[in-house]
Amino acid sequence: MNFGVIGPGDIGEVIIMKLRDAGYPVKMANSRGPASLKDLAAKTGATPASLEQVVQDVDVLFIVVPQKAIPALPKGLLKKARKETIVIDVGNYYPFRDGRIAELENGLTESVWVERQIGRPMVKVLNTIASKALIAAGRPAGSRDRVALPISGDNTKAKEIVAQLIDRIGFDSVDAGTIAESWRQQPGSPVYCTNPTKDELQSWLKKVARSSLATNRERALKAFYPTRDADYQAQIEAIDRY
Repeated sequence: MNFGVIGPGDIGEVIIMKLRDAGYPVKMANSRGPASLKDLAAKTGATPASLEQVVQDVDVLFIVVPQKAIPALPKGLLKKARKETIVIDVGNYYPFRDGRIAELENGLTESVWVERQIGRPMVKVLNTIASKALIAAGRPAGSRDRVALPISGDNTKAKEIVAQLIDRIGFDSVDAGTIAESWRQQPGSPVYCTNPTKDELQSWLKKVARSSLATNRERALKAFYPTRDADYQAQIEAIDRY
């Protein structure tokens, strides 16, 4: 399988390294152009590309950019991708960073909004785990403490492929429903950045209260933000206190 990553920032870089460690070829692109990715290419082995190039001839495309950057992507960009390319939304909406987006403030599911901006069906995954945890928490299949990640989307086959990929990089997964139901894994959900096991994730997804997401998101960010540069264990402890 061939992979593309738009947005090789904090979490995007970790995704690239996980894919490369699993033996997959990866292209990466950002808004500043391939020349700006020279150092990251040397570090990760990924191939720098333009935005137009990164979407072409890939089986899976990860979009890992802030919500505010989605409308700034070139119009019709995904028309250059193959019809069967799986497009993954890794992003989250944070008003302090993205500004207030009216549709999201009024309750539209974040990934539904992204789908409308991009013009392609999405699969939602990897938005519920911090970069330090993504680096450190991978475990062999069958491990009792293996972290599980929710996967949402409307294409069952695409979700199955993504689940196999998530397993390959060291995590369990749970089908969290359609893309319209992916609010269950948005910031403020009990599954967000809490590194649950598969049994915990299956239980917690059923208990998400949509009306409390915004309030809980702000509480979680206050707990997590001071530890953003700390190690994985310190981040776990901060989230446990939240």
